[in-house]
Amino acid sequence: MEEIYDLAILGAGPAGICAAIYATRGKLNTLWLEKKFVQGGQIVDTYEVDNYPGLPGITGLDLGETMVNHAEKLGIKPKRELVLSIEEENGLKVIRTKKNRYMAKAVILACGAAHRQLGIPGEEELSGMGVSYCATCDGAFFQDGTVAVVGGGNVAVEDAILLSRTCKKVYLVHRRDELRADKVLQDKLFKCANVEMVWDSVPTVIEGTDKVEDIKVHNVKTDEGKTIAVDGVFIAVGILPNTEKFKGLVDLDESGYIIAGEDGVTSTPGIFAAGDIRTKNLRQVVTAVADGANAVASVQRYLIEK
Repeated sequence: MEEIYDLAILGAGPAGICAAIYATRGKLNTLWLEKKFVQGGQIVDTYEVDNYPGLPGITGLDLGETMVNHAEKLGIKPKRELVLSIEEENGLKVIRTKKNRYMAKAVILACGAAHRQLGIPGEEELSGMGVSYCATCDGAFFQDGTVAVVGGGNVAVEDAILLSRTCKKVYLVHRRDELRADKVLQDKLFKCANVEMVWDSVPTVIEGTDKVEDIKVHNVKTDEGKTIAVDGVFIAVGILPNTEKFKGLVDLDESGYIIAGEDGVTSTPGIFAAGDIRTKNLRQVVTAVADGANAVASVQRYLIEK
């Protein structure tokens, strides 16, 4: 007879790891799936994490490994399988992977999100060495330095304002001649004396050997190029939640995030969301682990009431 799990957790970033820890401690028969060899989600690509309580300066790779080791000590490890789909069948959730078919009473979707990339030379090579996608996470490393922010929406403008408080100089590179950010944010930005706008421009190359040294930009109106010496480049051109496979399963907002509050409850009974994949204001490691714990608490209530 096919085994029926109490819970299936999809994803092994901070939210998924924390969910696995709480589910195991709660004695739930849990299936944990992750497609990547290395667990930890986006944090494994972060050179240094300086805002996780109690572990200042830990590398993202070490933090991810520490979290996974905690789960493994409790007796749970993720199976490396790529999830293809989730379906409802006789009140159960059917999870299909490339290798197997699993059945569970409840599912936590903790598949995370990915920063939209520029796709230019130097971006990937210098990621974690001056190229960042999170000013809140990494801004403190550039105190009194010169940085560039790429983007024109709310996040880019908020990042530029935040960085202007500690950096000597901030360049905001935007491909148009006006920003898309809310007017109230623009007003705050233009009051920052050390922020310089680089209008009508797109980045073409990020240069450096062991760290970022400069960024080359191309003016789309004048067809001119220039090089800006910087210590860091913060890319804020959007985030893509990993929800493509869940369209029609749960309700998504216009940006593709799963609509769910802090309790992780989605529009579909028995399906919960945790971490960067859900609608929320702040996407950080600390909020992701909180989501994992909350989602398991919701699962436990669901299973009792079912």
